[in-house]
Amino acid sequence: MCTAVWDAANGLFGRTLDLEYTYDEQVVIAPGDLFGGWYRMIGVATVADGYPLYYDAVNEKGVAMAGLHFPRSCAYPPPREGAVNVGSFALIPALLSRCASVEDVVAEMRRIYLCSHAFSEAFPATPLHWMAADRHRAVVIEAVVGGVQVTDNPAGVLTNEPPLAHQLSHLSHFAHLSPAQPTGWQDPLSRGGGTVGMPGDYTSPSRFVRAAFGAAHAAAREGEAKISAYFRRMAAVEIPPGWVQAEDGRTVVTHYTSCMDLEQLAYYYRTAGCHRITAVQLPDVVDGLITYPLRRQEDIRWENE
Repeated sequence: MCTAVWDAANGLFGRTLDLEYTYDEQVVIAPGDLFGGWYRMIGVATVADGYPLYYDAVNEKGVAMAGLHFPRSCAYPPPREGAVNVGSFALIPALLSRCASVEDVVAEMRRIYLCSHAFSEAFPATPLHWMAADRHRAVVIEAVVGGVQVTDNPAGVLTNEPPLAHQLSHLSHFAHLSPAQPTGWQDPLSRGGGTVGMPGDYTSPSRFVRAAFGAAHAAAREGEAKISAYFRRMAAVEIPPGWVQAEDGRTVVTHYTSCMDLEQLAYYYRTAGCHRITAVQLPDVVDGLITYPLRRQEDIRWENE
C-alpha cells in the first residue's frame, strides 16, 4: 500500500511507503557509474551487499521515480538471452543513471527487457509498477500479461492495484468533486460541500481519488511553503498506526513520506515517528555511496520548560 504524487505546478514528486515491516531504509546518494550510467541520484533505499535497492529517487537532471506494490497484475517474463535484462530491483537506478528526461525514460524502456531476475534469495523479484516524472511529464511503467506498458499519466498519481487505466476510469466518476461550495448548498454551518462523496477509506482506488484531487488543486508556491503544502496534501493518504492490518494481523503504517524537488534536487521526508521534515541535498560530486539513517523518533517540544 503506497501512494505516489507528481505536483506539476511546483515541480515536486514524492510518495508514501505503507507497509507492515521495514528493511532498514535509508536516504542513499549514489554515483551514476555504479549502475553503468552517468547521473548521480538521491532517494530512499535498502543497501544490500553494497547495492542500493531504491524505493524512490531523483537524479541530477530532475527525473524522479517511485516503485509501488502491484501484486495481482504484475507479470515479469524470465530473462531472455541477448537482451538487456533488468530486474525490478534495478529499474530505478538503471533509468535514473542514464535518463535526463521522461522522454529518455520512454526511449530507454524500448531498450530494456524488464524481467523476473531477482537480486538474491533474500530479495526476490518484487511485483511493482513505477511512476517516473520530470517538470513536464509523468508516465507509468507496468509489466503485465502481454508485455510492458509505458503510459502517460494525466492524473500524476499512482497507488497499487488495479492498473493505471482502471484507476483513471474509476477517477472519472468523481469529476464533480470541487473545493468550492456547490450552488444551493443546504447547510450554511458546514463548508466542504463540494467534496461530498470523496472516498475516505484506505483502499488503493480511494487513495488514488484523494491524491488526484489534491494534485489537481495544488497551487503554485515558492520555497519552503511549497514543500510544507505538499506534505499537508500527502497527509490525506498517510495511514495512521492501528487503522489498517495486513492479512497476518500486523499493523500497516506509513513508514515515511517523501518529497523530491525536481529543480533544487533536494530530498525531503518525514516518518511515522518524526513528523518534522528532514532535508538532504544532492551534492555536486558523488564518488561513492553516502547514507543517512531515517529519523524515526522525535521528542515533544515543550515551549514552557
